[in-house]
Amino acid sequence: MRFQLLGPLALADGPDTVVLQPSKPANLLAALLLHANSPVSAEYLQRAVWGEEQPATARAALQTCVLRLRRLFSKHGVTTSIEAVPGGYRITAAPPTLDLLGFRDRVRRAAGLDRDPEAELCALRDALSLWQGSLLANVRSVVLHRDEVPRLAEERLRAVERVCDLLLGLGRCGEALVDLWTATRVHPGHERFHEQLIEALYRCGRQSQALAEYRRVKGFLLEELGVDPSPSLRRLELAVLRGEDLGPAGPAAPRVIRGETVPLPAARPALAPDAAPSTAPDAASATAQATASVTPQGASPVVAVSGTPAPAEGGPPVQGTTPVAAPPPALAAGTTFAPVAASRIEPVPAVPHFTGRAAETAALTARLTAPPPPGPEDHRPLTVLVSGAPGIGKSALAQHAARLVRDAFPAGQLLVRMTRADGEPRPADEVAADVAAALGASGDGRALLILDDVVDADQVRPLLAPKGEAGAGPGPAVVVTSRMGLGGLIATHGGWVQRLTTFTEAESYALLLTALGAERVEAEPRAAHRLAAVCGHFPAALRILTARLLTRPGLRLSDAADWLGDDPLARLTLTDSPDHSVTGLFDRALGRLDPRLSEAFTHLAQGPPTLLDDQGPQDEGPVPEAVREQLADAGLLEDGPPGPYRIHDLLRAHVRRTARIRDRRTEKV
Repeated sequence: MRFQLLGPLALADGPDTVVLQPSKPANLLAALLLHANSPVSAEYLQRAVWGEEQPATARAALQTCVLRLRRLFSKHGVTTSIEAVPGGYRITAAPPTLDLLGFRDRVRRAAGLDRDPEAELCALRDALSLWQGSLLANVRSVVLHRDEVPRLAEERLRAVERVCDLLLGLGRCGEALVDLWTATRVHPGHERFHEQLIEALYRCGRQSQALAEYRRVKGFLLEELGVDPSPSLRRLELAVLRGEDLGPAGPAAPRVIRGETVPLPAARPALAPDAAPSTAPDAASATAQATASVTPQGASPVVAVSGTPAPAEGGPPVQGTTPVAAPPPALAAGTTFAPVAASRIEPVPAVPHFTGRAAETAALTARLTAPPPPGPEDHRPLTVLVSGAPGIGKSALAQHAARLVRDAFPAGQLLVRMTRADGEPRPADEVAADVAAALGASGDGRALLILDDVVDADQVRPLLAPKGEAGAGPGPAVVVTSRMGLGGLIATHGGWVQRLTTFTEAESYALLLTALGAERVEAEPRAAHRLAAVCGHFPAALRILTARLLTRPGLRLSDAADWLGDDPLARLTLTDSPDHSVTGLFDRALGRLDPRLSEAFTHLAQGPPTLLDDQGPQDEGPVPEAVREQLADAGLLEDGPPGPYRIHDLLRAHVRRTARIRDRRTEKV
């Protein structure tokens, strides 16, 4: 049995994980584990559990919490005990039984490999793989989030920074870019990440992008902090402007710019667990990932889940739902996929807190496990298309269902990102080559591929060709997630289609219950239903909302509903990670449209949510049925013939606001 702190507080036994519901005992357990193997005073534990203002009975209540934890340990077979020591309590743990200690131990080992950059890089990635999402997302302790979470987040940032240094030193600048794009957006004030990103872009021959990135970070520093970029950043910008040779790359190699030696920041010999943090990231950045996906909730005080969150559809890697620069989770036992360097392929992660979609999950798992029909068609992969609007939960459903049927695919399961980090579609031949390399060393039996965020059918067809001659056996099963209907693909290759819509009212409430905890939601059920309604029962909006509320444990749901209702579009965003927002999600989706379709959709959005006829707004002319079909196929219109088309309220409000802003700018010009 293992304790997990580097994510939601949880107990793990092999592949099974029990995530604790928010409660006072969970606060106590987190405080003890953060100081494992050391006595923790009762006064500190009381502040961690109840905050600075404690009830008069806090000392007696603390003893009750200890008793409840001991009963929980006994129930789940945890042999570790909570010992009473003079003045407080102590819990004993070791690197194999507590992920925080395991992370620090692996980082220390990596520091001893500084003469072998490849080995050090591998060891650091192994250490970062222990981070399973947002820190203590299910622990409602203001004291711990204020005093402990920033310190732990800093330890991880230092490891990520070292990983990027090593990648640059090994000449793997393109691979470093994947980590650095996310790191710079999640931590915009961390100048070293920006310096690494600019250097990586320049070394990849992307001088204009490197300069644009410098201008972006300079603007941020001036506007938000009122300071200029650091001297090293300014020197790097000057070198890029002049097209100078930066000299050898590397974590310890100096750069030579116009005859002046400019050393990079020295590599740290070790990341001491008790090192004082140099920055304190907002707690929102730590909790934003915890609710990247949503799951069924029962009456039990614990929820059995495992793995890491799914990323938001069409957005930057989250390591929503995975931590920045974390490698893919370990492969299942017996799976021997060949590593695909710097590709966007990884084993299918689990989806924590997956809520709702019971009928869709049952249908998808049944189709994936059904025996193939007899005949030559056995050689064509089974294909299931999961389609729907951006942010509707396609990726989460596909990954959740895949994990449920993993025993049916002994050769393993792969999640294949069909778009690059910047949202551009990956070429079909590139994807096919990466998949072939990954499957080349797979074990016996059938594999499952999830082709995530497919932009058009041509990306997929090379992966759905028949495997070979008779007797060769069926190819891998394929689940395609896409905003597009991909009718042409289904027409030529067959398969099943599962189109997702918004949550029901009950599913939205279940999500809030799961993510925020029964104690908080059941205290204000009407306010919880109001919040779900303001979000339009839209999964992506609900995920962002719960992430924000988790960082404000003292905020009443009724107050949150009033605040959100005033301007939902502006407030359904994560302030420390602006890319994770409803408006950003919609902008990326609309950015993929042909300009003529975009214009037509803007016209339709000016009208009512339900489009009863062929007319757009008055005096703007009709929008043909064929155009509406294309917009519905792109996931932007709901339903359609024989019933009316509809535009989701949030999407309609976003398009209207964007149009007003554009019109005002045009008038000024």
